[in-house]
Amino acid sequence: MVKTKTYHGTGRRKTAVARVFLKKAKTSDIIVNGKPVEQYFGRKTALMIIRQPQEATQLVDKFRILVNVKGGGLSGQAGAVRLGIARSLLQYDETLRSQLRGRGLLTRDARKVERKKYGLHKARKRAQYSKR
Repeated sequence: MVKTKTYHGTGRRKTAVARVFLKKAKTSDIIVNGKPVEQYFGRKTALMIIRQPQEATQLVDKFRILVNVKGGGLSGQAGAVRLGIARSLLQYDETLRSQLRGRGLLTRDARKVERKKYGLHKARKRAQYSKR
């Protein structure tokens, strides 16, 4: 029995964390939290975001991708999965770094929701100023 190597990558976006596992396979599919990717992420934009690293490296039909993702919303989870896939592709082949870096797929988006401050309605929204 030949055991195939698994490549691992972790992606984060907003408050979402994704653990991604790549396995070489004849059929390619993406399973997110036990469901097919189309069923888990309903939006076409989320599916497009998730597939960007594979399309950038022309490795669309080479891997079976298993993803565990938690936290955040669907948009943040999609971004976390994208970063996780890109990092695990680097473990598979380090020469893909320039292709992934050129498209900005290895950069962790550090933007998070700003906290609400006391005395304000939201993080920055204030009560209307009255001169008189």
